[in-house]
Amino acid sequence: MSSIPTIVPVSDLRRDAAGLMDAVGSTHEPVVITQHGRPKAVLQDIDSFQQMQRKIEIAELLARGDAEIEAGVSIPASSVMAEARSMMSGQ
Repeated sequence: MSSIPTIVPVSDLRRDAAGLMDAVGSTHEPVVITQHGRPKAVLQDIDSFQQMQRKIEIAELLARGDAEIEAGVSIPASSVMAEARSMMSGQ
């Protein structure tokens, strides 16, 4: 992702939604939608969104695992790795 996101007012989205969706789909870069000069939403292609969701799920698993370790609960590493592999493959 580029360091400076593309920022588009909602009026541009209304005027050329299909064009913005094509741009997002081809660049895989999110577009920040503003309303009254303030960020309100993000337009993102579905592949990038799904990849981000998988990364969030993995991060949540790691956090849960860390909390379980702190609580003295243990799960075999093979089970943890199998669940992580399953999530990374999108299953």
